[in-house]
Amino acid sequence: MNETREHTVAATDSPDPSVTEHVRRYLATDGEDGYREGGTTNLVLTTVGRTSGLRRRTGVFFGRDGDRYVLVASGSVPGAPTPPNWYRNLLAHPEAEVQVRAERFTVRAREVHGQEYERLWRKVTHEAPVYHHYARVTRYGIPIVVLERMGEAS
Repeated sequence: MNETREHTVAATDSPDPSVTEHVRRYLATDGEDGYREGGTTNLVLTTVGRTSGLRRRTGVFFGRDGDRYVLVASGSVPGAPTPPNWYRNLLAHPEAEVQVRAERFTVRAREVHGQEYERLWRKVTHEAPVYHHYARVTRYGIPIVVLERMGEAS
């Protein structure tokens, strides 16, 4: 990925200390420590804050659908009243940065609906059945976002 001013500005980590610690381990080891955590694969997602305009960084579980990365916007706390901030940031600013292990690249996010949602929901709940629990206790319909690569990987 080409370096731009946007990519050199430091990112603010999650307010959740366990997520911040996980992301810092992941980044320090290029994912050797943290890629597989919580029973599934993880990536580091850097979004642009929807109101602040600042770069926000967090760790997110992901699945794959071909070359796309699939994110379930359930949040880390079952029963949370709203979707996670990273999801709301992506709705406002769909271009984001991702690190998967040592590879860093830019993506464009898109929320899925209809038949595509149903297919991906079956896929992610097969791979991570815990999402069924989140769906039972969450107050909103759990969104699914796909990330598609933009430009060249570094």
